[in-house]
Amino acid sequence: MSHTHNHNHSPKDGLTLAFWLNLLFSIVEVIGGMAINSTAIIANAFHDFTDAIAIGLTVLLEKQSNKKRTPKFSYGFKRFSLLSALSMSIFLLIGAIFMSISAYKSFITPQIINSKGMLWLAVLGITINGLAFLKIKKSSEDSHQGEHSHEHQDEQSHSHSHNSKAVMLHLLEDVLGWAAVIVGAIVIHFTNWYWIDSLLTFAIAIFIGYNATSNLISTMKVLLQAVPENINIEELSNELQQINGVENIHDLHIWSLDGRYNIGSLHAVIKMEDQIQKDAIFSAIYKVMNEHKIQHPTIQIESNTNSCKLVNC
Repeated sequence: MSHTHNHNHSPKDGLTLAFWLNLLFSIVEVIGGMAINSTAIIANAFHDFTDAIAIGLTVLLEKQSNKKRTPKFSYGFKRFSLLSALSMSIFLLIGAIFMSISAYKSFITPQIINSKGMLWLAVLGITINGLAFLKIKKSSEDSHQGEHSHEHQDEQSHSHSHNSKAVMLHLLEDVLGWAAVIVGAIVIHFTNWYWIDSLLTFAIAIFIGYNATSNLISTMKVLLQAVPENINIEELSNELQQINGVENIHDLHIWSLDGRYNIGSLHAVIKMEDQIQKDAIFSAIYKVMNEHKIQHPTIQIESNTNSCKLVNC
């Protein structure tokens, strides 16, 4: 019997490194931002700190969300990931408001800024976020190469991949933000236009506020059990009605547990003479729902002589 040992790193390793890099660098940014008198650097420190908290919560809640269901939590723990998304969005919005107030004050009364210090901190910011991005990318690629021998981990690997991609995109956004700070530092160095720092802070606050609002809206839609945006319920209903033997589809509901794992339920009315074909009709309905990215369908087959009280529910 031969054994193959896989020493590939999991995406969690990359996320853990990204957490520590962002957390430690945010402390450096606060100290540096105060030393050089730059509100833009301090605003970026807040952004990097919240990134670190978000990554940390992702790692912790990912473990929790992959736990099996229990008698008390019959759908499992997938919605735990929404708790961090909700709290972080609110926290970011509050922070963006305080940043805007600070930017307004420094715009009215500009302070002298050490542009060279601002430039070097921005270069360090690009380096830190770039390293974190490359580490997560490498860990994800290594994990993907090693996951073929463990079929049972497919859903967990998909979750890791989704979270890693989201964090990688966020880190790329941070790199672009630091690039803007570099441009601002160069302009300040040659012109002494210190109000540029305030404008950069405003831009960072608007950027954070926009993304936080977008995340908050999408999270609330999931919590309020709205139909997932990637599913067209009318198109699905019409396609189900076309299945041979189906008389009527009603009480169709679709929602998502965490924005990725979708649940659907429906009642399908078939003719009495088609009862013999019930299994085939059930399989056809199940297939269509899976094609529409509904991973957890619940189907109730009824005869056309039954009067269902949930037709208009």
